Amino acid sequence: MEGGAHTNEGSAAMAAGTIRYWAAAKAAAGVAEEPYTAETLAEALDAARADHPGELVRVLRRCSFLVDGDPVGTRSHETVRLAEGGTVEVLPPFAGG
Repeated sequence: MEGGAHTNEGSAAMAAGTIRYWAAAKAAAGVAEEPYTAETLAEALDAARADHPGELVRVLRRCSFLVDGDPVGTRSHETVRLAEGGTVEVLPPFAGG
């Protein structure tokens, strides 16, 4: 059991899931949803910014996020781990709120 073949020692694996964009975020991204492959919310959002430079970058600054139905709130995006098959909901501010 002492081989060096496994590298699972505390390092989380990349997860694949779906980012769903709503309202202004959907318009800025030009898609309603797209796949992600990332370990954390920060990594998934960095990839989205790279794929959709311009308006989406500005919109994401004002958005709130749900990860698998749970609000991210004020947690650092680097600390929010993503699960295999998970969903990130991108929610821009809505009028009237």
